[in-house]
Amino acid sequence: MKYVVDTSVLLGSTLSKELEEGCLKNETDIEIIIPQTVLAEIENQANRSKTTGILGLEELKKIRSLHNQGRINLTITGERPSLQQITRAESGALDELIRSEARKNGAILMTSDYVQATISEAEGIDVIYIQRERKEPELKIQDFFAPDSLSVHLKDGVPPQTKRGRPGNWKLENISDEPMTLQQLQKLTSSIIESAEVDKDCFIEINEEGATVVQLHEYRIAIISPPLSDRMEITAVRPLLSVKLEDYHLSDRLKERLKEKAEGILVAGKPGAGKSTFAAALAGFYQKQDKIVKTLEKPRDLPVGPEITQYTALRGDMEKTADILLLVRPDYVIYDELRKTKDFKIYTDLRFAGVGLVGVVHSSRAIDAIERFIGRVELGLISRVVDTVIFIEDGEVNQVLSLKLLVKVPTGMTESDLSRPVIEVRDFETNQLQYEIYTFGEQTIVIQIGGETRKGSRKKQKRYENFEPAEKGTAEKATIPVDVETNKKHVILTVPPEYGKTYLQFYTDDEPIFTSKTNRDGQIRVRKTTFYGKKLTENIKNRKKIYAKT
Repeated sequence: MKYVVDTSVLLGSTLSKELEEGCLKNETDIEIIIPQTVLAEIENQANRSKTTGILGLEELKKIRSLHNQGRINLTITGERPSLQQITRAESGALDELIRSEARKNGAILMTSDYVQATISEAEGIDVIYIQRERKEPELKIQDFFAPDSLSVHLKDGVPPQTKRGRPGNWKLENISDEPMTLQQLQKLTSSIIESAEVDKDCFIEINEEGATVVQLHEYRIAIISPPLSDRMEITAVRPLLSVKLEDYHLSDRLKERLKEKAEGILVAGKPGAGKSTFAAALAGFYQKQDKIVKTLEKPRDLPVGPEITQYTALRGDMEKTADILLLVRPDYVIYDELRKTKDFKIYTDLRFAGVGLVGVVHSSRAIDAIERFIGRVELGLISRVVDTVIFIEDGEVNQVLSLKLLVKVPTGMTESDLSRPVIEVRDFETNQLQYEIYTFGEQTIVIQIGGETRKGSRKKQKRYENFEPAEKGTAEKATIPVDVETNKKHVILTVPPEYGKTYLQFYTDDEPIFTSKTNRDGQIRVRKTTFYGKKLTENIKNRKKIYAKT
């Protein structure tokens, strides 16, 4: 009997199993025909270091070994597909070449692709549809997890390790003293890929050069290999807890704000702090409030209930998914997570469309999450996009900030003509003013006004009071040199590049001028027509030296 196999059979390690113990075990004189089109697809994926391509190569080795043992006859046939046919692969051009080989050789087509099987039957081609069944693998990723494991880290040549504990309070331990081998990792990868292709609750989220991301039930698994990394490694993460918002013991005031007012929420914190867990709890909270809740994730790994649909990037583009979401009309969207400028743009567009948004952001402080919108969103619109920031630390709500836009004279200024739009950032629980954000010349200034009120912590950040007099002699102790230039419109202050994007206090003759944040090049441009531009111009005219200090 002659059998033509397509790519789906080889990528799933299905054929060698069927030849050894499956539907063909009682037959003799078996000829397996592999079209050049199939080899081209596997070679293409392997050259791009896709995990599926590497698995396909391993399956080809097994088939060749069976041929060498005399158990089957292996034939490679057909011609390599053209570049045009490869680019039209999604339209079925390559599948048609494979069906053509089956017709030409009078062979039975073997496939695990339902569409390919159905089209073959419609064309009158004999076909065996091998529906992949979930078989218990010898090595499972679950075997490496202890009950309190947050993540597992497996690398070629290194003993397997696991993080045990809870977010913010964990320790890294060796699971075994024996280093992992490449063969073990490849076998584990094969079982992960097969499970993802068989189980409807599992899927391959990303399959790129050197990187494959799989969602296997509650486990998010990243499979990384050269050239992206020096050695093959597998990292698996799972949410240890599925919590409800009630478990966080929020104040009644905050619960009321989340229920009635907050619609532009940022959940911020360091990696592993428990941001996504809190965002999932918030999603469940809104769902119980009879709200339509959706998520935007890549990968889709938030532990939410079946009532909440989880969306990912449509053809790799979250913006296309956002367009679809607007047609679905959700009340709230959980966006996990905001990293690139495009993510912040999508978040902003959805907010202006009237959708409630919960965005997850990496940051070391609550204010840093707000600063990531500066330069990406017009300053006067930030408070309309974000009204509440919830900072998570060690799995708990550590600080909550609220934003409000006012027209006022910034704190520390006295002249009434300096009134301007100012975003006040207040501690939500105490209503204490923490920061002010406003424009000064061409710079956007973020000034800390009050001390931080984060739970269980003291002030870790230097307090940058705006325009306060310095103590006598402080400017002389550790001064930073300032190069001063002028043009027709600006006074340009430049400090050494290591002070780029740093808040500095500027002095002259031990008298403070102002506090501002430099750009990435260590520069501040001040318009001559502004109050401080005039003050700087006067100092330059009187040949007063300008200093800066942190």
